[in-house]
Amino acid sequence: MKSIKNIITAALIASLSTGCEKVLEEHPQSQIVPTYFNSPAGVLGGIAGVYNDIRGQWGTEGFTVEMQAGTDEFIQGVNGGGGPAYTYNGLNSSNFGSAWGVAFQDINTLNGVLQYGATIDLPEATRKQYLAQAKFLRAFWYFYLVQTWGDVPLHTEFITVPSQAASRQPAADVYALIIQDLTEAAADLPNQPTAPFLGKAATKPVAQLLLAKAYLTRGWLNNTASDFTQAAAICDDIIAKKADYGLDLWQDYGDAFVPANDYGKETMFVSDHVLDPKYGYYQVGGQAGGGAAQNLSPWFTNWNYPNNSGINSIKNAAGAFVNNGTSGMIRDSYYGRPYVRMRPNSDKIANGPRAGKNYFLDQAFTNRKVDSRYANSFYTVYISNTAVKNEANTANNLRGISYTTVPGVDTAVWLPDYEVPGAPQFVGTRPFKGIVVPPSLWNNGIFPALKKFMDPSRGANFNDPSTRPAVLYRFSDVYMTGAEAYFKAGNNAKAAALINVVRQRAAFRKANTTAENAAAATAMTITAAQVTLDFILDERSREFFGEWQRWHDLVRTRSLVRRVQEWNQEAAQYVKDFNMLRPIPQSQIDRVVEGPKFPQNSGY
Repeated sequence: MKSIKNIITAALIASLSTGCEKVLEEHPQSQIVPTYFNSPAGVLGGIAGVYNDIRGQWGTEGFTVEMQAGTDEFIQGVNGGGGPAYTYNGLNSSNFGSAWGVAFQDINTLNGVLQYGATIDLPEATRKQYLAQAKFLRAFWYFYLVQTWGDVPLHTEFITVPSQAASRQPAADVYALIIQDLTEAAADLPNQPTAPFLGKAATKPVAQLLLAKAYLTRGWLNNTASDFTQAAAICDDIIAKKADYGLDLWQDYGDAFVPANDYGKETMFVSDHVLDPKYGYYQVGGQAGGGAAQNLSPWFTNWNYPNNSGINSIKNAAGAFVNNGTSGMIRDSYYGRPYVRMRPNSDKIANGPRAGKNYFLDQAFTNRKVDSRYANSFYTVYISNTAVKNEANTANNLRGISYTTVPGVDTAVWLPDYEVPGAPQFVGTRPFKGIVVPPSLWNNGIFPALKKFMDPSRGANFNDPSTRPAVLYRFSDVYMTGAEAYFKAGNNAKAAALINVVRQRAAFRKANTTAENAAAATAMTITAAQVTLDFILDERSREFFGEWQRWHDLVRTRSLVRRVQEWNQEAAQYVKDFNMLRPIPQSQIDRVVEGPKFPQNSGY
């Protein structure tokens, strides 16, 4: 919500996001009395505070791990910390749930907005838009909660008196509120961002997309055909009215991730991470390493290229990559910070029907010559950014020549998606100035890094957090959500038609001729017979890899355990059916000391 920062003060934001540190149970409330919401400024401030709290989750490290680790897509990087979120081994109520308290705090704030803001002195249309924003945001948080934990406390009134009692309400009741809120929000939100909610805050199509997702998810949960039909119809309606909404796909998939297009036609909803010191998120040039509201997502999958790009690296007798020699790269803003928290799941399966295959290349990104999404999603070439002199007689320089790498010209590291004879120092028999690291040499310290979110604007302060927004929903998700809904409704022909829009876009490359792009689009076109659940899940990997959706995708489709056991070797032996819900945070359980104990999810 790019412009709202110009309307409210930093002090207001701080007061809205401090939470319920003085309240001992799960009804978090901000330090606001009901009369605060009797003014337009109070209502606007409450909504702004909730948007601010979303910023404190999406793009931050712990929350990103919770949304993506322990799936078929990601396994641990060398600096992943061995966390149970990746493996499910030892996952319990004390190491999960960073957004639980924030979500309930925000829900209470929004209840105040809705309860007291209905009578504020504003033009009717403006008041409706404010209340619609509040309904959307309440549904947004409840949808996250019910997908993650199932039955959760359900509140629709502003809580002013602390209580140490709490209970969980059935997921069915939570979905009923979500659907009601989103239906009403969609009716009153504008077609396109309107002041003061500019940038990419909630609009009518955003509320509709979330509504379609809610119907789809509830449909999977209860096997309700009408929910699938409703979700499909909503997506059709969004697509039919895309011109009214100012939405469309970029012709080139890669353009969706160009920083200049962050607020463009394909982006539907974002969490802003603006560079404005008055908010106190970090000091410019302070090399901040974490904390609330800091967007570090560009770097979580980044391998340690300044340290692990030894120019004389070799392959040992066991066929593994051994880093050796002077590093061929130094840290810079273009390639970003080397956090090495998680990596694409490229480990080969040891045994079973998938033996010798890996999810990353052999299941998700299989058609890399035609499908542009692999090339547009991952760094595979690192151009030298420092001059390194390598003498012929230097230890482990097997090339037999002396040379100096030329910054901006020579390739320091090439990570091809196929095997290259002679790697890592040769391409066949030709000496290579940098190093060649094909899939057989990838490990938890060197692998293709996700480049969708990279932020080269850091300049001299490249260690600062990113100021790019975290994009939560893109327009292509409307097609994919609609396709899944049609698949569940038994209409594979319509599902294929929607998927083909996404796939044919992915076939486009700027370097191709018109004829080549037409042939590629034909090659990417699927038939109704090819539409299966696994195909849809693989397609969502190709389209949304790393975009905070995977864990919920697998849970929604009841595929988590099966897909993890099939593809993720580090988690396969530990994941169980009860892991389809996350453990209730222990802090929540401990705070409920009156009445019945607050129940933990089964299995934890």
